[in-house]
Amino acid sequence: MATVALVGTLDTKGVEYGRLRDHLHRHGIETILIDTGALGEPRVRPDISHAEVASAAGVDLARLQEQERGAAVSAMARGATAVVLDLFADGRLHGVLALGGSGGTSMATQVMRALPIGVPKLMVSSMASGNVAHYVGASDITLMYSVVDIAGINRISAPLLANAADAMAGMAEGYARGPRAVRAADLLAEGRPLVAASMAGVTTAGVDAARERLTELGYEVLVFHASGSGGRSLEALAGQGLFAGVLDLTLSELADDLVGGILTAGPDRLQAAGLRGVPQVVSLGALDMVKFGPLDSLPAEFHDRHVRVHNPSITVIRTTAQECAELGRRVAAKLRTATGPTAVFAPLRGLSTLGDPGGPYHDPHADAALVAALSAGLNNTNVEFRTFDTHFNDPEFGQAAADRLHEMIVGQSGSNAATA
Repeated sequence: MATVALVGTLDTKGVEYGRLRDHLHRHGIETILIDTGALGEPRVRPDISHAEVASAAGVDLARLQEQERGAAVSAMARGATAVVLDLFADGRLHGVLALGGSGGTSMATQVMRALPIGVPKLMVSSMASGNVAHYVGASDITLMYSVVDIAGINRISAPLLANAADAMAGMAEGYARGPRAVRAADLLAEGRPLVAASMAGVTTAGVDAARERLTELGYEVLVFHASGSGGRSLEALAGQGLFAGVLDLTLSELADDLVGGILTAGPDRLQAAGLRGVPQVVSLGALDMVKFGPLDSLPAEFHDRHVRVHNPSITVIRTTAQECAELGRRVAAKLRTATGPTAVFAPLRGLSTLGDPGGPYHDPHADAALVAALSAGLNNTNVEFRTFDTHFNDPEFGQAAADRLHEMIVGQSGSNAATA
C-alpha cells in the first residue's frame, strides 16, 4: 500500500492537513502526519509529533520555543528532513504532500529537495505564483498555487485541496508499483555514460547536432534548458559527479547574470564540472542576448537597445561589445579553475539564430570582443581554445564539439568510455 508523508505546521494548518489526510484515506493511501509547528499545539493529532521532529534535529522543543521564529523554522526543517529521509530509507515513503504560506513552503520544500528525483513531491502554496526558484532548486517538486491563503476550508480551498490529494494519490500509487527514484549511484552504474548539454531555443540546431553525434558514440545525453533553473540543475548534478562529460555550449545565463536579466543561474554557473575534474567542451551560445520579462517590464535603461519580443513572456536585448568583453573575461576566469580537461570552441559567424548573418543580432564587432577577451584570459593556461569559421548552429560545429568531448572522456578514462 502506498504511503504519503504530510509535512506541515499543525498548530496553524491542522484543519487543512486533516482534510488532506482524510481525502487520501478515501483513496486507500496510508499517511504519516508529521508536525513541524514548533510554537503551538497541533489542531489535529500527528503521527510524528513536533517534539520528535525537534529531537531529530538535535534540539529540545521547549528550548526551541524560546528562540526566535527563524531559528525554530530552520531547526524544524532539519528535523523533518531527517525524519522523512529515514522513512524513505526504510521503504515506507511513496510521496510527500504539503501546504503552506512562505514559512511552511520553505520548510516543506527543504524536506522535498533532500529526496531523490522521481519520488513524488507536491507543494500547495500561496507562494507558487511568484519566483519559486529558491523553493524548487534542482529538484522535481510540483507546485500548486493555492489562489487563496491556506487559512481554513472554503469554497475555493476545498476543491484545490481535493485536487492535490487526488494528484498525490495517483503519483504515490504509481510510485509504489515500481519505485522511480533517481539515485546518483544508479545513474553511475546503469546504462550508457551520461553527458550533460546546455541548450536554448536559439541554439537548438547546434546542440542537437552534438547530441545526435554523442548518441551515436554511445552516450546518453541529458539536455538542460538555459533558463536559470536549468543551469542550476546542471551545476548541481555535475557537482555530484553524475556526468562522464559536459557539453556546455549555451551560456546565456551568464549574460543575464551580468546585465540583470531574469534567467540567471547565479554567480556559480560554469564552475561545478571544472571543480569536479569532469571533461568539458564549452562554447558561447546565446551570449549575444539578455532575457527579460514581458515588454512592458523592460527597464527604461534598455529601451534604446536592439529590443526583440521573443514571446509574450520574454523580451530580449542584444549584448554590447563592452558587455561581451566582460563576459569573455568572466568565462575565462571560471575555466581557469578547472581541474579536468577543458576546451573552448568559439564559432566566428554568429552565436544564435538571431545572430545569423543578416539577422537582428548579427554584430561581428561585439562577438569579436567576446572572443578576444576570452582568448586573452585563457592565454598560458591548460584550457584548449579553438575558433571555427562557422555559425554556432552549423551541424559541423556541433559535431566537432561532440567528437572533442568524446576524445577527452576516453583520454581521461584510459579506455573507451562509450561504444562507437
